[in-house]
Amino acid sequence: MVLYSLKTPIIRPGDDIVKVMLNVLEREKLHLEDEDVIVIAESAVATSQGRIKKLDRVNPSEDAMRIAKKYDLNPKIVEVVLQEANEVYGGSRGILLTKKEGLFVVNAGVDCSNAPEDCVVLLPKDPQETADRIRKDVEKKAGKRIGIIIGDSRVIPLKRGVIGVALATAGIEPVEDCRGREDIFGKKLKVTFRAIADDMVSAAQILMGEADEQTPMVLIRGAPIKFTEEPQQEMCLPPEECIYMSVFQLRP
Repeated sequence: MVLYSLKTPIIRPGDDIVKVMLNVLEREKLHLEDEDVIVIAESAVATSQGRIKKLDRVNPSEDAMRIAKKYDLNPKIVEVVLQEANEVYGGSRGILLTKKEGLFVVNAGVDCSNAPEDCVVLLPKDPQETADRIRKDVEKKAGKRIGIIIGDSRVIPLKRGVIGVALATAGIEPVEDCRGREDIFGKKLKVTFRAIADDMVSAAQILMGEADEQTPMVLIRGAPIKFTEEPQQEMCLPPEECIYMSVFQLRP
């Protein structure tokens, strides 16, 4: 498996992500091949969609003011988080733990980094629909069968640092069901699923970085994954099947 970082111009609202991608590939003399995968940072996708909020236009509510004081946050950012989150569970200094589109995420994905001054970037709108559209556009213009992953960085419980996660995929099977396969001692696996798309985003993020690298796209070639034309698998678990949520819910 080989990864190529794709350094792009700064993405602006209204930019055509597919056009930017193909221009960079041409500049780098990289020609798409069948079963290549492109990982795209969610911030680039969201910015191209105009998912940028100017904080000087945000009026914090009483709830936002109260939460901001408790967790040492900007009340205007808290207000945007409250508007974006499906649920808010609490927080610690400088961050809130929220649920957004079935997953735990800090601050509902509202991000100050890689955003213009006094602005925040929100998560992309309709990420699955967007991934499907990008894939179809690229395949039409390049004439190759490819996969698309829109990726983000997230924290996991009790672990320092962020890892990559897939918000949406198109053209690949994002989760591999290993149940029934045998381990090295011949025992059959009973519960194991591999988060293939998340693993690929984590690999890509080594090249993407989190600061001023300006490489929001990575081409992955030769990945040992399955490509598919079927609708994408659900990557979220219901709370009752999640080990973290089920344990917390059972506590008195």
